[in-house]
Amino acid sequence: MKKFSMTFYDSSSAGHPFVEEFQALKAYRGLVVQFVARAIKTRYKRSMLGVMWTMLNPLLTMIVLTVVFSQLFRIQIENFPIYVLSGQLVWIFFSTTTSGAMGEMLWSGELIKRIYVPKSVFAVAAIGTGLVNFILSLLPLLLIALVLGNPLRLAILSWVVVIILLSFFSLGLGLLLSTATVYFADMLPVYNVLLTIWLYATPIIYPLEIVPQQWHWLFRINPIYYFVEAFREPLLSGSIPGWDIWLPATAFALGTFLIGGLVFTSKSSEYAYRL
Repeated sequence: MKKFSMTFYDSSSAGHPFVEEFQALKAYRGLVVQFVARAIKTRYKRSMLGVMWTMLNPLLTMIVLTVVFSQLFRIQIENFPIYVLSGQLVWIFFSTTTSGAMGEMLWSGELIKRIYVPKSVFAVAAIGTGLVNFILSLLPLLLIALVLGNPLRLAILSWVVVIILLSFFSLGLGLLLSTATVYFADMLPVYNVLLTIWLYATPIIYPLEIVPQQWHWLFRINPIYYFVEAFREPLLSGSIPGWDIWLPATAFALGTFLIGGLVFTSKSSEYAYRL
């Protein structure tokens, strides 16, 4: 007679949800790659310019902003087009990945109900898609820098660290916002409005010097300010930012990632019932 063995699952032996989530995410890394590839293909499938639009979009926006702010408002910044475009690229990555994480979580409810996937796979895929677009967008930035006579120095190698920190910050915030989106579907449009306010509260298209000194503290508590400065300075001045930029950027990145991951995984068992 054939014998059958029974396997028992001891819930007390399970690890912390945060650790288990990212262990599962590692096992499902192939799915993340598929989601990123699908997002890239879907975005450019019917576009005549295809992937070139990723480079042209920020470039055209930079031209408009340069004309408006440098001429009408007489803002005098050396290499103002590079100043604008570098800050804009950081902002586009941050805004699209965080809102994308929320949207993917909201629209993938049926998939979560039918099969098991690590719930964080959607936020991580949004970061992956954003990284592909971000890297492609660096090409026109570097080209414009050379055309305008701005030399490329070894300091831009620090971009690797900036991009990693920015990715961790965006992922952490994306996970936190995705959790809120599960319970409050209106969070996505509300966040898009807040992004507009956040954009103009960040010195991306204007210098911090034109802001009255008594309001500078508002920029010091703005996480994106540090990522923008850490990305800009190596290109514009050829120097690596000081610890007054790196320490807050690192603290915001790792702190937000940890908080977002812990909150997201603590509620992950409820998502299939809430979506």
